[in-house]
Amino acid sequence: MESSIPIHLECPRTRQKRVPDDYEPPYPSFVARFRPGVTQVAMAYFGVQYQGAETEGARRALADIAQAFAAGQAPGHWDRARYVDEAGYTNVISIAYWDRPAVFDAWFGAQGASWASGARKYQGCGTFTEVVRPAVERYETLFSANDRAEGVAVLADSMSGMVQEHAYWGGARDRIPASQTSDMAPSGAPRVVTEGLHRRVVPHENICLIRSGQDWGDTPPEERRMYLEEVEPILRQGMEFLRDQGVSIGCFANRYMRVVDAQGGDTEKSFGMSWWKSLAALERWAESHPTHVAIFGAAMKYLSTLGPAAKLKLYHEVTVAAADEQYFEYFNCHPQTGMLRVPSSPA
Repeated sequence: MESSIPIHLECPRTRQKRVPDDYEPPYPSFVARFRPGVTQVAMAYFGVQYQGAETEGARRALADIAQAFAAGQAPGHWDRARYVDEAGYTNVISIAYWDRPAVFDAWFGAQGASWASGARKYQGCGTFTEVVRPAVERYETLFSANDRAEGVAVLADSMSGMVQEHAYWGGARDRIPASQTSDMAPSGAPRVVTEGLHRRVVPHENICLIRSGQDWGDTPPEERRMYLEEVEPILRQGMEFLRDQGVSIGCFANRYMRVVDAQGGDTEKSFGMSWWKSLAALERWAESHPTHVAIFGAAMKYLSTLGPAAKLKLYHEVTVAAADEQYFEYFNCHPQTGMLRVPSSPA
């Protein structure tokens, strides 16, 4: 049994874990192991937004960002996902990851900075950029299997062995190295700065980002039926609650997305991606809100029925980002897009 926090990031604790040192989780889970030389990563979300049928501008924008990802200083990994938001707009987001911030900065200066600035005008659509550049002490990953990485974990050197800090409320916090000495509490309040069709969000300290995914591509027919008919509808209800009413509990924005392939077709992967006021707000929803209690109950029934034979793969990455590690910019997007939903008065 390993600790989820790598040895080179361990330090004397001033804040205790939620479980004792002899805790043994009831099932195995794994985390991504990055080489010690990785000190910071970049997680960049480049969105295209349109209403109705896909526009020529949207098609051109998606081709342009894919081409930019193939240019110099390219990301180590990227993928693409699609969803329809609360206002009925289709959003297609290309998500890219770098494990060297200087390389990301060079790429962004040459390829990404104009994406949502208004310098590029894609007719019939909006564009947005959401970036966090967390130090490695400020994010964690978790996987139900160690044979398929997703998200930022694709950049890791390897997967861990079985880790201790999971299968209890508060496990995500305990896996974040910064939690050894910090409560990672938020401070300040985000605000929106508007200049015509261009908006940017000035962030607050310790915003929380989660990407939490499901991959049912390897499931046999009966397990697939169970997931799609008995679990997924309940998951969708919870995701739609966060999408439509999440601001009331500290969730600024939630997207329940379907991963798409290079041709734009649906894959058998999905994930929820959401921005939270704080890790504590995310924890409260997970521990006690009826929508997540229902998700958890459906998932436990499913997994207890199948046991070790289950082929569904689950993962997540959780980040708590400092204010200077965040960047939010929107052009020609509706006012409920992403972090534009923050409860503040425009400046």
